[in-house]
Amino acid sequence: MTHDPINQRFFNVVAAARVGDAMGTPTEGLTPEQIDTKFGWVTEFEGDGTDDSLMATILAESLHATGGFATSDEWAAQILQHQPEIRAKRNMFFVSVLHLVTKLELGYRPADVAVGNMASTSSAMCIWPVALVNAGQPENAAAQAYELAGLIHVNEVDHCTDAAAALAAAIAAALLPGASIGSAIEAAVKVIRHTSGTAFRDVLLEAVQLASEAKDYAEFRSEYHHRFQRPLFCDSLETVPAAFALAVLANGDVRTAVEYGANFGRDADTIASMTGALCGALSSDIPEAWIEGLGEGAVASAQQLAGDLVVTARSRYATEAERLRTADTLLGGI
Repeated sequence: MTHDPINQRFFNVVAAARVGDAMGTPTEGLTPEQIDTKFGWVTEFEGDGTDDSLMATILAESLHATGGFATSDEWAAQILQHQPEIRAKRNMFFVSVLHLVTKLELGYRPADVAVGNMASTSSAMCIWPVALVNAGQPENAAAQAYELAGLIHVNEVDHCTDAAAALAAAIAAALLPGASIGSAIEAAVKVIRHTSGTAFRDVLLEAVQLASEAKDYAEFRSEYHHRFQRPLFCDSLETVPAAFALAVLANGDVRTAVEYGANFGRDADTIASMTGALCGALSSDIPEAWIEGLGEGAVASAQQLAGDLVVTARSRYATEAERLRTADTLLGGI
């Protein structure tokens, strides 16, 4: 799609996330048995995503507008600007996001709007733009993800911020030369809060181990649903470990991972979108059938977004380099 390797890698993340979102939409909320009966095996899709993709685009806009340094305040302001679009598509948005918009409209501080929200994947599902503007720097990606995810999840459900940070770190690490799904997961585990993040880290490691030991996809899917289902199918303790584990089961192959996610059941669109973003970062290209399925307009949109994020990443890196030079001068050389 492009002659610039980094633009191509960024495009792969954008496109794979959107395709996963779209491919998993028909199977969202279904059990594996219902998927098998109704669809057999899902490989096709329509459109270019749902709320997962829209929230990621809004976050990307906020990052672009701030040179890559957006906080939860800037993201909140950008969400508020998109309020008419979110309201018009309210049926596709999770209740916590709709509550967030309402609270912002009423004048709540961004620091307060997450209070009372239930567990969900609303922050992790759209965090991949943070990984791209922090490409190759998983620790920085995680730190910014923790800050941004706090707009939606705090207190009793702050394990959802661990999930967002881990995914951002993994995608940022996946863009490094010679990266593998194994090295990406190592980066993810490393950034999770040592004590407060225990709940998410334990489930993530258990899920990845299950994937590495599973005989095949059918065995893994059955056992995962048996062991990891949460009362809410959108809880990050269920969805994000599944996305990581499916990437392991697919050995990082983006087509396989997205199809695994789309046929997984439960919060299938979000799982497929997240595992698509992760494996897209590892891929040198994406399937030509996906390009055809997206269509010219959606491909152009993904290229534009990827290009904007490349510009943003370079701007952020230039700013950070200048800060390091200033610090080096101040401290007399390190």
